[in-house]
Amino acid sequence: MPVLSLDHHVDGPPRLVAGVLRESAPSARAVARVGARFTAPSALLVAGDEVRVVLPGGFLVCRTRITRAGAGGVWSELAAGPAAVLRHTTRVVAAAGGGSHVHDELTWQPPLGVLGRISDPVLRRFGARLLRARRDVLAERVAELGRAGVVVGAAIVRDGRLLVAQRSYPAELAGRWELPGGGVEDGESGPRALVRECAEELGARVVVGERLGTDLPLGRRVLQIHTARLEPGSPEPEAREHRALRWVGPHEVAALGWLDADRAVVAELVDLLRT
Repeated sequence: MPVLSLDHHVDGPPRLVAGVLRESAPSARAVARVGARFTAPSALLVAGDEVRVVLPGGFLVCRTRITRAGAGGVWSELAAGPAAVLRHTTRVVAAAGGGSHVHDELTWQPPLGVLGRISDPVLRRFGARLLRARRDVLAERVAELGRAGVVVGAAIVRDGRLLVAQRSYPAELAGRWELPGGGVEDGESGPRALVRECAEELGARVVVGERLGTDLPLGRRVLQIHTARLEPGSPEPEAREHRALRWVGPHEVAALGWLDADRAVVAELVDLLRT
């Protein structure tokens, strides 16, 4: 099968680069630069989401399904469209000396017969332009977010269950679920901000653990999730700023009506609860 690939360096940490790869808006900008249109079901993509690309001219449409999205990159494959096979893989690893190395690869199998022989050179030219556009947009967005404010969220686990919080405001978000947390103040580390936010929001004392998943772009800010546990002797968490709190197990996590950003870390949350 034909293969096109592009290797490049991005001046940003791998978790941030991987997070931007999941973001729908930069993908739409990259696709627009090659004369096509991109639509997606959410602002941050997760495994199972389907995206739609209308090719230049508007006559041909590809639907691709995200098969994996996380700290290592994003993988997708064709669900329907003018090819027998189409796979897109973008891998992210830490680069020697800092930043990230990105390997962006398209693999396809044209339809059989005359149409396949005609379409293959067209797909090759379009694919090469698309990979270059993705490279440029990725670098631009990572540079923008490298200067962005940080929001932190706590994945607090106790006895195999996760603490989740239901929003009470603003009106358009009320009733949806999120992980507790908040903004990092000037001169404050992410873990210290989480300790402060959990004390303010929940009246609880927490011990912050490791990072979980990718950075999650939120417009002009970035959400970073950390694992956490209640400190021995901590008061029971209470809903000081939320409508409700719940402790949920791995089978309940995926069924919650999450905010878009928190939805993007559901797979990692389920894995965390099952370890």
